[in-house]
Amino acid sequence: MEFVSTRGSSSPVSFNEAFARGLAPDGGLYVPRHLPLLPQTILVEEAMPYAAMAWDFLRLFDTDHDPDHLFEIIDQAYGSFSDTINAPLVQLDDKLFVLELFHGPSLSFKDFGLQLVGSLFQEQVERTGVPINVLGATSGDTGAAAIHGLAGKKGARVFILYPEGRISELQERQMACTGAENIFPIPIQGTFDDAQAIIKELFGDESFTKKMRLSAVNSINIVRILAQCAYYIHAFTQLPPEAGDEMEFAVPTGNFGNVFAGWLVHQMGLPVDRFVVATNENDILYRFFTTGEYRPEAVHPSHAPSMDIQIASNFERFLYYHNEKNAEATKQAMANFQKSGSICIPNFDPSNFVATRSTDSDILENIRHVKQKYDYIVDPHTACAFQGLDTNSNATRVVLATAHPAKFPTVIREALGVTPTEPTLEQIKKTQLVKYPVAANAAAVRRFLEENGIE
Repeated sequence: MEFVSTRGSSSPVSFNEAFARGLAPDGGLYVPRHLPLLPQTILVEEAMPYAAMAWDFLRLFDTDHDPDHLFEIIDQAYGSFSDTINAPLVQLDDKLFVLELFHGPSLSFKDFGLQLVGSLFQEQVERTGVPINVLGATSGDTGAAAIHGLAGKKGARVFILYPEGRISELQERQMACTGAENIFPIPIQGTFDDAQAIIKELFGDESFTKKMRLSAVNSINIVRILAQCAYYIHAFTQLPPEAGDEMEFAVPTGNFGNVFAGWLVHQMGLPVDRFVVATNENDILYRFFTTGEYRPEAVHPSHAPSMDIQIASNFERFLYYHNEKNAEATKQAMANFQKSGSICIPNFDPSNFVATRSTDSDILENIRHVKQKYDYIVDPHTACAFQGLDTNSNATRVVLATAHPAKFPTVIREALGVTPTEPTLEQIKKTQLVKYPVAANAAAVRRFLEENGIE
């Protein structure tokens, strides 16, 4: 399988090269040259073990690794999850299900992509003998998941930028309390979008990328997206026959990677009627899917901090497919976006997307409602996916639960008057923070990488 850039000015690359580079040299994002149809064996009546199902899916794209070796990598990635089914589907009522994606080591859905990415990076270093510096930005959960995947691994150092004071205390502690010498959590003054802009600028400098042997963990890395596709299939195969023919996935969304993964596997044949793009107050995607205009505004801190984003990096991949894989049109649209600050699609048809928006008050109310009606506690991001739940009562809805509620005790306590706990989180509360503040500009981060990166 070859991978091409959304902007069309870079040569096609293999799976391993797309994974190692992250961002294409022309500034675009890698996508598969073509989307294969899902084998019917994947859509079986009874759910397969998660690693086996993920292998069935990922080998459609990874033609570089021997199939048996690929299975070993996948099995290693998901062996650290606390639930043997990895992503259990919990039924709340006849038409409502929750896909629990928080049973990995960092207690968030990001583990599904980043535990695999960590195993692939380890395999890459062992195969090539070349050490790497892994660079990423996080709005809360990506950093912890990446760090858990690579902490203590030989031949890799991990540098994660995050907006200081704009993620939860426990999210920060998951990054800054590992005790691993190869981990560098980097708080910056600003927003996640500022951190992400620095990452893209550094990866856009091809000479610096080669010099420092940079690898990406953000959802600009196509392997992150492909890994997340798998749990949509896993959810579908866990649904009982009586769930009905009409179904939708409701997905808490900030950077658009999670819901884009579902849409991508839908294009390959997964029978889904719609995707609910559930945003918080930072609602650029809600505004886009309701008006056809993509225009960032100021980022406002919210009860769902991992979604406090105004520039969704995976939007470019969606735009590429919306343009019917016309890379030149996508390149021009992104260039115009850099100049004007917006993208407008006249007569935009959202197809099988709908969108919702939740204020902080809505988040608190949704947490209360779910607890009262179903005796189930959701974190503030997952709460956004319960917004407008009764607007389509005929469809079976699968809500993607993106994080363990114990990661956000302050919000849960405000909503319910109780404080959820989790053993690993209780432990890191006692551990000293180790972080490396750096000025919020590419030049300062570049210097830090040069001084601390692995040679």
